[in-house]
Amino acid sequence: RLVRTCLNLGSYNYLGFADDWDATCKSSVLSVLSHQNLPSSVSSPRAECGTTTLHAALEAVVASFLRKDDAVVLNMGFNTNATVLPALATRGDLIVSDELNHTSIVNGARASGAAIRTFAHNDAADLEGILREAIVWGRPRTRRPWSRILVVVEGIYSMEGEHCDLRNIVDVCKKYGAYVYLDEAHSIGAMGDTGRGCCEYSGVDPREVDVLMGTFTKSFGGMGGYVAGDRAVIGFLRRECAGTLYHNSLSPVVCQQILRSFEVIMGRDGTDTGQRKLTALRDNSNYFRMRLTDMGLHVLGHYDSPIMPVMLYNPTKIAAFSRECLKRGLAVVVVGFPAVPILMSRARFCISAGHTREDLDRALVELEEIADLLKLRYARSTFG
Repeated sequence: RLVRTCLNLGSYNYLGFADDWDATCKSSVLSVLSHQNLPSSVSSPRAECGTTTLHAALEAVVASFLRKDDAVVLNMGFNTNATVLPALATRGDLIVSDELNHTSIVNGARASGAAIRTFAHNDAADLEGILREAIVWGRPRTRRPWSRILVVVEGIYSMEGEHCDLRNIVDVCKKYGAYVYLDEAHSIGAMGDTGRGCCEYSGVDPREVDVLMGTFTKSFGGMGGYVAGDRAVIGFLRRECAGTLYHNSLSPVVCQQILRSFEVIMGRDGTDTGQRKLTALRDNSNYFRMRLTDMGLHVLGHYDSPIMPVMLYNPTKIAAFSRECLKRGLAVVVVGFPAVPILMSRARFCISAGHTREDLDRALVELEEIADLLKLRYARSTFG
């Protein structure tokens, strides 16, 4: 069996906890098993016997970090959206969703029974038009007003590398009395001066966003998701959300991993490691994006985003790009239909604080060669 060591440019290891785990997290995480006498799994949903002191501590830290009243944690990021949205919205409600929202949001919205409309990606003006029309016309046939309107957006769009125009979207929602649901799966821990996500980056007070959702799989080296909001909303979700009623509880070991990551990010470990990670992630991301752009590649997204989609366009280049990268020791993610439109194929790079400048420079040398081989310089020529 052939085993090849590759430079990882594809996984969501934004703050590098998967690289320096032995130094930053190991002793704290393993103490759960050796000193706190907690099991690796509680084998029960949160609503039954699945809540430990670590779950309560983690929810308190999440709420404090996000400056919300309360929070609830679930054992899977995808299922956080897929089970929370059906609890928050139902028949007689309207969900207005960004057209490029993640599949977990799409699935949750469809399962809710609410009516669904989409607005043009990251376009506050189009959102305003849809909200105005929804309020004027009300529900189909009866014309009764909607019970509630929930606008769902993401902090960073995972296939576009763009951050949300949150300030303008929140202003529109406040103007028309719509609730805001913000998915921060890719932005929490990766955006903002202290890692508090899209709200901090955009200058939006977290109290202006009704529901803050995020995951622990990207920046925290763990798994699972959270929802933070008003105490009444979180209490309702604990009673009604399928993710807390029926899904197995988050492992206490994973809870401790996430708690330790928060300690590092917030500087409560007595070091500046967290701030150095945040700075390294931003610097690495902007450096890599700048070099890819200078190379003549068509790079989507915004600066300060750790996600860099590079357009391949031609579907036949998907496998070719992946193979050429693997040959040169680069592990990358390539994306094609149906995840994106058939002629919008792309490669997606995810940059980490764990990457050194030497790692990135080595990758860029190889990508320069691949760009020539596969004719990918679409920013310079239609023919690449």
